[in-house]
Amino acid sequence: MLKHALTLYHHLPAPARDLAASLRGWYLRAWRYGPETERLVEEALERDFWSPSQWKSYQENRLAYILHRAATRVPYYRAYWQERRRRGDKTSWEYLENWPILEKEPLRQNPKAFVADDCNTRFMFADHTGGTTGTPLTIYLRRPTIRLWYALFEARLRRWNGVSRHENWAILGGQQVIPPWVQKPPYWVWNAPMNQLYLSANHISPQTAPAYVDALCRHNITHMIVYTSSATFLARQILDLGLTPPKELRVVLTNAEPLFPWQRQTLEQAFNCPVRETYGMGEVVAGASEDSKGKLRLWPEVGHLEVLQDDSINAVEPGEAGRLICTGLLNEDMPLIRYAVGDRCRLGTHAIDDADPVRLPIVQSIEGRTSDLLVTQDGRRVFWVNPVFYGLPIREAQIIQESLDRFVVRYVPADGFSSKAAESIKERLTARVGQAEILLEPVSQIPRGPNGKFRAVICKVPSHELNQVR
Repeated sequence: MLKHALTLYHHLPAPARDLAASLRGWYLRAWRYGPETERLVEEALERDFWSPSQWKSYQENRLAYILHRAATRVPYYRAYWQERRRRGDKTSWEYLENWPILEKEPLRQNPKAFVADDCNTRFMFADHTGGTTGTPLTIYLRRPTIRLWYALFEARLRRWNGVSRHENWAILGGQQVIPPWVQKPPYWVWNAPMNQLYLSANHISPQTAPAYVDALCRHNITHMIVYTSSATFLARQILDLGLTPPKELRVVLTNAEPLFPWQRQTLEQAFNCPVRETYGMGEVVAGASEDSKGKLRLWPEVGHLEVLQDDSINAVEPGEAGRLICTGLLNEDMPLIRYAVGDRCRLGTHAIDDADPVRLPIVQSIEGRTSDLLVTQDGRRVFWVNPVFYGLPIREAQIIQESLDRFVVRYVPADGFSSKAAESIKERLTARVGQAEILLEPVSQIPRGPNGKFRAVICKVPSHELNQVR
């Protein structure tokens, strides 16, 4: 059904695509924002100045509620604790350290088992995320949770940087808002209910960059929310072509990928405004955003974070890097306890700076979440390919580009995988990269690196070939 709808959408004329995007935008706005939004934003901004002791008390109380609800109302966890009781184990679920580490596979196999039994998923929002390892996941949220999440987003991304969702803004992301075969602008759609210009990340090239800049100027865009690698590639074209950046643009907010110093420099030079890094995931178990002083601040309302050693369940020493384990505090209806998000990080402490009253804890660094990009024969860069695997019976997958016209897809099939699913992979990838040789390689496990993770995308095209299609 979704495949046919996307095919129909791609054959619409540009004005009709804008209309379709606006209808979707109206639907999303109704989920994300309501009459309580402004109050939630102001409350979040007030919490920025809480002391460490206030945050400690808040998290302890919220964590106790989440653990009790998970153990008594969530089928997956209730069965887990019942089994421990049958074995004579009287360990208390009230202590987080008594809970097991949750990997992605149980969540992928049966997401509804993690939804509290007093909720009906038919009336919840089903969000899909590929995560950091390319593993397709479905997350269910009720409207109040979504509105609180987007209030935090409004407060600590937009308000911190002097912008608002009521202003015109742009997003540079991986949705296929424009058919892959389009060679003339527009390479974007206008979502009127959300004041959003959605720019295609898959059509950026030296030839199209001027049209992107013109669209940003004509729509008076004040801020952009971008995939880091996509925006950096666009910024490079702007600098190489000597294009004038949009005058109304006040901040660029990066997400989905780490922001490296060289990328920040390129973005700031091209767009002539500050660049702020953000961190989060579709599972809604952690969130962070960069403040005006360059500190990446955690959102304590979203999750309780642990940093554990890579090869044990022991915590790392303060200031050391390790694997990030999150217990979600925001989504009480699909609570994920001690969830291994697949990233490594190094946490700081609550800031104690008299010149800066904000007391949100600091993330020193995020490691991981770095994927290569794919390069098409006509010079386009394809940055976001997780949707290739959405909804398919696959445990995990990896795309390897061996040449400009040859791709290898490694995948671990789950129950129900068929030739039809295999064909879907080829069709979806072809829609992003164009006609090419696509080889499917079923494996029992994707090879891991030293940190236990694998890269979802690997580009092996030699640099001299990349330069020829730049």
